[in-house]
Amino acid sequence: QVQLVESGGGLVQAGGSLRLSCAASGRSFSSYIIGWFRQAPGKAREVVAALTRNGGIIYYADSVKGRFTSSRDYAKNTVYLQMNSLKPEDTAVYYCAADERFYYTAMSFSTLANNYSYWGQGTQVTVSS
Repeated sequence: QVQLVESGGGLVQAGGSLRLSCAASGRSFSSYIIGWFRQAPGKAREVVAALTRNGGIIYYADSVKGRFTSSRDYAKNTVYLQMNSLKPEDTAVYYCAADERFYYTAMSFSTLANNYSYWGQGTQVTVSS
């Protein structure tokens, strides 16, 4: 199993930046696919970004494309979500998630929350206008 802990959330003005971190412990992170999700009050959880095991293919939701980037640091067992040009509509609790299955290939990733077995506790991001 792997345990995930997010950090880096906070309050920022529109146009500002934040970097979220998702630190993994318990097992090596390298064999897991990673997803970043967010959930705003009264709304369904939605995918923000999804990464393959090797980080070579990264999916971004249209709403964040060009503003958010995600990367993996295998030495630190940590995944990052760099969020720039933040908008009030980015306000949400942000979660990282991980999953490992024997049939995943180097190109596998998932945008579906139900496909992820491990979740962090979430970190609040609030963007003021």
